[in-house]
Amino acid sequence: MKILVIGANGLVGSGVANVLRKNHEVISASRSSDVNVDVNDPASIAAMYKSVGKVDAVVACIGKVAFKPLAELTRDDYLKGITDKVMGQVELVNQGLDYVNDSGSFTLTTGVLAREPIKTGALAALANGALESFVIGASIEMPRGIRINAVSPSVLAEAEGYHPYFPGFTHVTLAEVTNTYVKSVEGWSTGQIYELG
Repeated sequence: MKILVIGANGLVGSGVANVLRKNHEVISASRSSDVNVDVNDPASIAAMYKSVGKVDAVVACIGKVAFKPLAELTRDDYLKGITDKVMGQVELVNQGLDYVNDSGSFTLTTGVLAREPIKTGALAALANGALESFVIGASIEMPRGIRINAVSPSVLAEAEGYHPYFPGFTHVTLAEVTNTYVKSVEGWSTGQIYELG
């Protein structure tokens, strides 16, 4: 398969690209890679797809939101978070429908804060929950047998700097997370939220 991995310079994205590369042709895209994309800019997404051409799967390991106390979150924080984490991935799907081959797939990235709260995590919870609802709703309307799923991990064991913000949460390994992306790409399910931890 020919697989496009967006956010391939991050911890999760690079791990996913490396695992998938063992058996597939992987094209890595990010703000700083040879295939350049800014998911906040629909024109940039269009240019990326035009340069890459037809693919069998798109994997999005992206999304930034502000982590602040609820009382300090501004409308601008919400708009930036929704634009980056939610609309960035939604736009990858909307434009990608013309580039993903029949029976191909999209795999998006959410996270544990869709189902379990932490202090300063309200915006992340909003973004993750919105994406998960989008995956479920979009799955019944995807054309040509195309599938769509999301991977929703808890905090990574390897991301030790984040552990103090997730007290008592189960840590998941990068290997567990990357294997779940492989399951989404190579499997048959659609409309699934793969929860880890």
